[in-house]
Amino acid sequence: MRIGQNPAKSIGYVEQPEKFTIAVVSYIPFLEGYYAHGLDLLKVCLGSIWENTDLPFDLLVFDNASCADVRAYLLNARDNGRIQYLVLSDVNIGKAGAWNFIFGAAPGEFVAYADSDVFFYPGWLSELYRVMEIFPQAGMVTGMPLLNPEEFSTNTIKWINQNTKACLEKGRSLTWEDYWYHAGTLGNDKDAARKFYEQHESLLVRYKGNEFYVGAGHFQFLARKHVLQQAIPIPSDRPMGQVRALDIAVNELGYLRLCTTGWWVEHLGNTLIDWQPMKGVQKPTIIKESYRPKTKRFLKWKPIRKVITKLHSITFDYLYR
Repeated sequence: MRIGQNPAKSIGYVEQPEKFTIAVVSYIPFLEGYYAHGLDLLKVCLGSIWENTDLPFDLLVFDNASCADVRAYLLNARDNGRIQYLVLSDVNIGKAGAWNFIFGAAPGEFVAYADSDVFFYPGWLSELYRVMEIFPQAGMVTGMPLLNPEEFSTNTIKWINQNTKACLEKGRSLTWEDYWYHAGTLGNDKDAARKFYEQHESLLVRYKGNEFYVGAGHFQFLARKHVLQQAIPIPSDRPMGQVRALDIAVNELGYLRLCTTGWWVEHLGNTLIDWQPMKGVQKPTIIKESYRPKTKRFLKWKPIRKVITKLHSITFDYLYR
């Protein structure tokens, strides 16, 4: 039996999602050893999103069974309106498994994905969106210079060669310093990294007065949601090691994979020791509120919510009981 009418029936609208969903996957099972700085890295990552994102967005965090301290931090951020969508998995379903969920569930038209050890510089989202507007065929765009194997971007190269307004330049435009600045955060041996760098030339595309490198990273990228939904499901029977499947799928679907020549994001690795942001940007110390009106933040204040909830209960009983 139903008593009275559901008050939601009188509401004539629901809040619409933002155009951009920023999605972060976290997996910090404990705060020792390799993961000793994991929570601090997550705070820096999310702090840089809150402070340096210049377009309205919704933040989605998928936590892959992290430890209690990490979950407590995420729950607090959600309760304070800083995370709009928080998913707490009770088991680690792997990075690809988290992708399958995120790409299917993200409410925005665009998905800006990042691992939880990525730092974002001011203006990063508008810059990556600008690339998407220049290239309607773009499938993945990463906000930093990368040297990627050509095999994962064959359709990007094909598109450039077939477009009379685009020019492909092969050479050493990506410096060793830029390459190693990123490769060093991946735990690579420096001699092995130097050998890879010397064996692979960078591919630079010039188009409409702009320059971008061919290739994208799966640790951070902006993509159209409908492209990602064509790429899933991605095989996920291991926690890591299957992420190249996304690169392969986007390439085989015929979409472009590109990255910027400037540093709009930075991969941090697993430690913050001796790290300083580039471009004179300060480390995030004050967590700013996300893009939500002050009235909504006021209504999320627990004492106010308790009062409103109690008043709702009293008026409901008065009207229907």
